[in-house]
Amino acid sequence: MSVCPSCEEPLEEADRFCGACGYDLSSTGLPPRSGEPDTGRDATEEPASVEWPTAPDLDSSDLPAPVHLPTDLQGTDSGGSELPAAVRFDGPPSDEEFRIAAPDPRTATPEELGAQTPPAGTKLCVACRAGHVDPDGYCENCGHAQPRERDHMEQELDAVAAVSDRGLRHHRNEDSFAISSAALPDGSAAVVAVVCDGVSSATRPDDASLAATRAATEALHEALPRGTHPQQAMHESIVAAAEAVNALADEPETAREHKPHQNAPACTFVASVVTKELLIVGWIGDSRAYWVPDDREAPAARLTEDDSWAAQMVSAGLMSEAEAYADERAHAITGWLGADAYELEPHTASFKPDRPGVVVICSDGLWNYAESADEMARVLPTDAARSPLHSAQVLVGHALDGGGHDNVTVAVLPFPVPQSGAGSA
Repeated sequence: MSVCPSCEEPLEEADRFCGACGYDLSSTGLPPRSGEPDTGRDATEEPASVEWPTAPDLDSSDLPAPVHLPTDLQGTDSGGSELPAAVRFDGPPSDEEFRIAAPDPRTATPEELGAQTPPAGTKLCVACRAGHVDPDGYCENCGHAQPRERDHMEQELDAVAAVSDRGLRHHRNEDSFAISSAALPDGSAAVVAVVCDGVSSATRPDDASLAATRAATEALHEALPRGTHPQQAMHESIVAAAEAVNALADEPETAREHKPHQNAPACTFVASVVTKELLIVGWIGDSRAYWVPDDREAPAARLTEDDSWAAQMVSAGLMSEAEAYADERAHAITGWLGADAYELEPHTASFKPDRPGVVVICSDGLWNYAESADEMARVLPTDAARSPLHSAQVLVGHALDGGGHDNVTVAVLPFPVPQSGAGSA
């Protein structure tokens, strides 16, 4: 063909449809051109005509003509054959496809729930509250990934409480804490809290903080009951924590072959021991301790000095505190626990407060949002001595509301130690 049989538009040799009117050239009865696929249709067969229902003329009643819907006309394929009434590629859903592995706790009977009670020690999904969590950390019922154990931790004893949270930006919690109480030789109580912040630029920072808190707590519980002065016991606990973190660097070559240039595991350290008369703190790095008296008319105080670039600039008189902490190098630490740390004598201090109050020890994930002692006192609830856990939760919430850029960990210790704080935990 040289022209379209419908509109007589000139055609190209390879045209299968008219470029002007869209006429299907394969319906002309001519054999397919060389190189064109055979459609399988009889070229002489005329396509089936489709007759649409005709709307009746308007009558004198002025009523609108009836509307014809697409369903009024049976569909046909390109050859004019009728289409099936419905098309499905799968069968109707069975009850088994939508059966929930665990019973719905809102509608299940006590017998059904009892039959699904997991064995002791089995974790239930935090999302559906019904499925069991597999060893990979996913729910076997709904598939929801479970939060890691250290993403959010809370602990409370009679006279101390601590809370730790991953924060809103980090993919894991690299902080760690430990709280406990021990009996002194005279029968009075000593309350202990340790907070360690893993150094993110080092390898295995979460392991470093955990090892440090455990080692320091064990050392304090060995030294305090045998009559070691709490300040000396604190010094020994920091040394023990440093040794525990140093030991993490002694790993096989195969464990470091993929990241040979990373720094050794490292963390910062802050701890406090509170007795009926003394308040002792010890630290390495930029984790801090604050004193907040119950009488908020009395001044609050920061009990530690950071091992950081900003603190060095201020102590050397080179910059004001505001200028130093506004610098981008402000949080570069100059002291830490780890195999590649500088030689640094552990910092310890002993205080004898003349009034009741609380000690707040925390990682920089909190004090970045309440840096001065006065700011910390304003955020801390006034009933902190009576409700240390609630107070710790409020402080962590303050950091998260402020942006939660880092892991957040805080411990709250009332001073003096209540008599109910005696014992060991």
